[in-house]
Amino acid sequence: MRRSTVPAFVLACLSLTGCTSNSGPDALVAGLPSKEVTNSVTPSAPVPQASVGQTDQRVALNTKQHQEVLAWGGPMPAGSPAFAAVDKQMSTQQRPEPVIAPPVVPQARVNLPQDRPVQLAMAGSVAMSAGSSARSRVFRPAFSDAKPINFGRVQPKHFEVHGVDVSRWQANIDWERLRTRGANFAFIKATDGGDHLDPMFRTNWERAKAAGVRRGAYHFFYWCRPASHQADWFIRNVPRDPDALPPVIDVEYNGESSCKMRLSRAQVLEKMQVFMDRLERHYGKRPIIYTAPDFYKDHLSGELRDYPFWLRAVAQHPSRVYPDRKWLFWQYSGSGLSHGVEGKIDLNVFNGREEDWHRWIGRGGNG
Repeated sequence: MRRSTVPAFVLACLSLTGCTSNSGPDALVAGLPSKEVTNSVTPSAPVPQASVGQTDQRVALNTKQHQEVLAWGGPMPAGSPAFAAVDKQMSTQQRPEPVIAPPVVPQARVNLPQDRPVQLAMAGSVAMSAGSSARSRVFRPAFSDAKPINFGRVQPKHFEVHGVDVSRWQANIDWERLRTRGANFAFIKATDGGDHLDPMFRTNWERAKAAGVRRGAYHFFYWCRPASHQADWFIRNVPRDPDALPPVIDVEYNGESSCKMRLSRAQVLEKMQVFMDRLERHYGKRPIIYTAPDFYKDHLSGELRDYPFWLRAVAQHPSRVYPDRKWLFWQYSGSGLSHGVEGKIDLNVFNGREEDWHRWIGRGGNG
């Protein structure tokens, strides 16, 4: 069969980080629950279809009142340095009509105010000073596991600070009860791609904090959307909270995804850097990178040494799966069981002692 000629501009587009291949109707629907499979558990109960509130396609940014408007929550005070910097930048430039995802030219890594190596909270080698935030009680883990694994000499139970990660698949969570079972922290699914918001994010975000759980939001990265669009979408939906853990970028292969694109290592790193730089500017915290073994081997081994990593290793200890990588969080099970949640939940540990944990969160999650 004769191959059709591909226009040069299409090839050029595909070679750039900001290019997208999902231009169908589904990509234009904002605020809908994602079709992506982004965690290791399957739903055990009907998923609540919570309202995500405002779904206007435009970013409602009121510069006169110095407020940022979340896609789901309405206006919030924005007295943070990050907002002031954005407002100052806008005041010195011609203000284009704001939209969710303004096209940008992919760019190389730029220096940020906090462009410094991360000092990981590793047991026995802590390089952090004590913070001034109030200490919260650390509950010892009382989880069980539907598929327990013997990890060898170093078991998850040897770590003092445990936590969970959740999404809409866990349905309605009793956060107070879950915390007393050992969920001292929680990473909560917020967004993926450039147009999907987890319908339980707002509920989980608010209830976890009310229960005293240290929580952070994570974004599932979609390789067929521009990195800048995805960063804008995350920022539009995840509030700035000084007590929150750093934002997380979840990078992995997903066989259930409608995006079948496979990028080179250089392209993957460039897209990740654009996304992470934008989040670090906005939230003032260096993002955490979550990944799985196969994706790590192909794209991240030996890279991004100055970022904290959250590693999935549910069959072997991370030292065997990621021998060249220091890590801050370890996801050791996708089949956890706990009071407060119906069905299974992902289980994690923080790599350090209780004192290390308090130092780390005392610095706002910045190493």
